[in-house]
This record gives sequence, C-alpha cells and structure tokens, in this order.
Amino acid sequence: MKKLLNKRIIVGLVGVIAVVAFFSFKNGDDRNFQLAKNLDIFNAIVKELDMFYVDTIDPNKTIREGIDNMLLSLDPYTEYFPEEDQSELEQMVKGSFGGIGSLITYDVKMKRSMIAEPFENTPAAKVGLKAGDILLEIDGKDLAGKNNAEVSQMLRGEAGTSFKLKIERPNEKGGRTPMEFDIVRESILTPPIPYSTLMENNVGYISLSTFSGNPSKDFKRALLDLKKQGATSLVIDLRNNGGGLLDEAVEIANYFLPRGKVIVTTKGKIKQASNTYKTLREPLDLDIPIAVLVNSGTASASEILSGSLQDLDRAVIVGNRTFGKGLVQVPRTLPYGGTMKVTTSKYYIPSGRCVQAIDYKHRNEDGSVGTIPDSLTKVFHTVAGREVRDGGGVMPDIVVEQEKLPNILYYLMRDNLIFNYATQYCLKHPTIPSPEKFEVTDADYEDFKAMVKKADFKYDQQSEKILKTLKEAAEFEGYMTDASEEFTALEKKLNHNLDRDLDYFSKDIKPMIASEIIKRYYFQRGGIIQQLKDDNALKAALKILNDQAKYKEILSTPVAKK
Repeated sequence: MKKLLNKRIIVGLVGVIAVVAFFSFKNGDDRNFQLAKNLDIFNAIVKELDMFYVDTIDPNKTIREGIDNMLLSLDPYTEYFPEEDQSELEQMVKGSFGGIGSLITYDVKMKRSMIAEPFENTPAAKVGLKAGDILLEIDGKDLAGKNNAEVSQMLRGEAGTSFKLKIERPNEKGGRTPMEFDIVRESILTPPIPYSTLMENNVGYISLSTFSGNPSKDFKRALLDLKKQGATSLVIDLRNNGGGLLDEAVEIANYFLPRGKVIVTTKGKIKQASNTYKTLREPLDLDIPIAVLVNSGTASASEILSGSLQDLDRAVIVGNRTFGKGLVQVPRTLPYGGTMKVTTSKYYIPSGRCVQAIDYKHRNEDGSVGTIPDSLTKVFHTVAGREVRDGGGVMPDIVVEQEKLPNILYYLMRDNLIFNYATQYCLKHPTIPSPEKFEVTDADYEDFKAMVKKADFKYDQQSEKILKTLKEAAEFEGYMTDASEEFTALEKKLNHNLDRDLDYFSKDIKPMIASEIIKRYYFQRGGIIQQLKDDNALKAALKILNDQAKYKEILSTPVAKK
C-alpha cells in the first residue's frame, strides 16, 4: 500500500517543483498555468492523505520520497539536501566536514559499525582509534541496529564540539576489550594529494584524489617540489577521482598550458549557466612530458583536466575509459535551510565534445537509463588532428586492460575476513617494515588460510552456477541423456575446493592482505605505495615517458593513410 501511495505522490510531483525555483513565466502562459495547477493538485493530495488515509503518514518521509523520485526522473546528479544533510553537501563542495576523520564499515554478524580506516592526523588517529574497533555507544546512545549512514551522521558535527565514544577492541586472546574515548570534532579535509614521489628515471608522480576544496595549491607545491628533486617527466594519477570544482581543474591545466587557452565551455538554458573558461596565468612548465592515469572512476572535473590535456595534445592518457559525466551542477538555496544541487549546463572540452555517457533523456520501459552506444557517438579532433569521440567519457591513448579480480576475493572482503586477519596481525606486530619493503610471507598466508577455514567460509563459484544452468537447459531441450557422462565428469572437475582456490588465487589475495595491513601503520599513503608496486597502468605510463620518440608520435598529427 505504501509503494502505491508513493507512486501516486510521485505522479503529482514529476516536472513541478524543481523548475519553479528557477524560472518565471508571463501571466496567462499555458506553462505557468500547468505549473500552478499541478502544485495545487499535489498540495491537495497531501492534505487529503493526512486527513483521511487509514494510517498516520509521516509528512517528512512521504514528501521527501516524492521529491527524491521526482528528481530521479531527471538526470542522476540533481539532488535535494534538507537542512540536516548540509554537511554532506559541504563535503562535496569544500572537501571538508566536521567529524573525527575515519571511514567506518558494517559487520553483518555483529550488526554493528566499526572503524575501517582512521585518517592520519585526525581526531580518530590522535585519540588512538584503530581499524577493527567496534562502535558501541555515542554519548550513551546505543548504536546496535543502526546502519553506517546513521552512525556516520552521529559522528559528524560542528568542529570544536565533543562527545564520548564507547568501543570494544579485539585483543590477542580472541576476546574484546571495552574502551572509552573523549573526542573533539575537527574540520576534516580530504587530502587532495595523498601521495607524491620521484620515481626511477626522474619521473615525478602525483596522486590527485579530489577537485573539492583548493587542490590546485597543493598540486602546485607537489609539482615544484618534484622539479627541485630533478623530475624531468610527470605522471598525474586521476584514477577514482570523482571530480569537484571546475575552476580547480582549469587552474591545474593552466600549469602546463599557455595563457589564454580555452579549457572548457559550459552551455545551459539560461545565460548565467553558459561560460567559457580560459587559462588566466603564465604556465609553470610547457614542455615536461606528462602521462595521465585514468579509469572508470575518473569523473567530472577529472575528465575536464584529462580531456583538455588530450584535446590540446599536451599529455598521453593511459588506462581505461573514464566515467563520462559531462554535466555541471550548482547549489540553489531552498526554504527551511535546504539546498538543491541542480544540473544547469553541459560542459564541452577544447575539441568541442561533451563526454556525458549516461543517456538520461531516453529511459527504458522500467525507468532505468543506459549509456550512449559507441555507434551514436561523433568524431571530434584534437589540435594536432587526432580523432577523439564524445558521449562516452575520455578514451585513453594507451588502453590498459583492467585486471578482473577472482570471485573468491569478493567474498573474502565481503565477509571481512581480510579485514579481520589484518586486525589480528597488528595485535601481534607492533611495527612492520616500510610500505616499500613490506610483504605477506608464505607463513603469514598459511595463518590467513587457517583463519578462513576456521570461519567456515562459504562462497559462490560462478562456474558451478553456469554449469547448473546449462544442465537445466540440456534437460529441457532433451540433450541430457547423451551428455550425462560429460556433465558428471565436468562436475567432478569443478568441485568446490577451498584449499585449491586459496592457493590458486594467492597472487590476487596476498596484495589485498598487504594493503589492509600497511594502512594500519602508514595510513592512506601506505596503501597507495602498496597499490603501485605491481600496477600495470603505471608501468605503461613509465614506459611511454621513457620512450620520447613514441611519446611524441602519439601526440603528433596522424599520418594520412594511402
């Protein structure tokens, strides 16, 4: 009944409220009449439900669901933030929020949240919270049954406010030790440059994690520092960088491009939404060779930076196709402390293309949206005449196939077995070698395997599922009699064998264990160092930067085919 109620409310909402906040129309205009008419209908429906519906409705919940579903019928990025959710919006825009500075995860068996990763130099790390700490109470309020979002909201608050946190910490004896902490919240800033270093052959490396806040200043410092150390080429890592502020992307692009270059153009319905963004300052380095690492998590402002450097033939892009977010949002103030992040324009990078991939205007019958097929994308050209396409993110100049993780690894992580092993490992090892030198030994891995077996670990094998489906199809189509022996033999070969799978996939599981352990001692920076040890995309970037002839060939005017 509730679903039916929500659907009826949504019908009254669709296409109404969002537009009213921004546009006005002439008296007597049919569009103006339709807006007023539907708002009256919606208002009447809510009042009638409140008075006559058999159960008491929660106006906040009912209307919020209606608003969310109305906005969902538009594009994926237009969102409403009521007054109590402003900290979430602030984090998106400023890259900061009031809190303790820690990721939390949920333990399904205990039905409680626990500390997953405290960030360096934050209140969580300063008071001594550790990964694996189980969250029991906040200011005396029991957290049992609360999900991660609810617990996270309780941990956040204004910088300078304090609270008492009660936890249980796993101990070496296999039990849990209760502990209490008095924590003062601080303004938590997501580090825009979690790691930078000088690699072999004088290649500088900068990991840029966000465009929120003011990352261009941190990037400039890291770049100049690397150049002082002797960097003669540069890797910019934008993988899993979901974007942020457009101006910051333009500013960083300006470090490598001449003054006066058009980086991005926005086009919207109203004049204020249409702008051209150019480089305004003198560059820092016009000649340093650059490779930019991207993947499917590279989005928005990250695509502006990588796409503009590609369109202007200033960098070689390496990795996987980017996410494809070609829309721009701005916050609009609403009554009662609310804010709406609304899509006001599309953006176009120097070649003239828009990288928007999700075709939100053409929905499937079930309301879902797909991506624009490659066959419908259009060809554009870089300054040098190289072909690039719109409608599907930024396609790298050098594509590096993303490694597929084995099925067993997903279940080991889902059941927190790698996480729990790292917690126990840290109890036995007060210190470990530096991230560059640390490795999971064969003895460590045997301990991990023993823990997994003791936990009665179960996981789905895709091959068994597919075989079962094939067997059912063979029986349905009458082939089973002739193929029964072959199926029996195949079933024996695909028999579930945990020992065999843990050994066979050890090369994939060991690095994940190492990463989880290293982060306990060296935080986010250590995790990145571990990731880069055997990174195929980084290897491809280093290879092209160390082959200047090939580098220049990729960025040069294509030779006409005879």
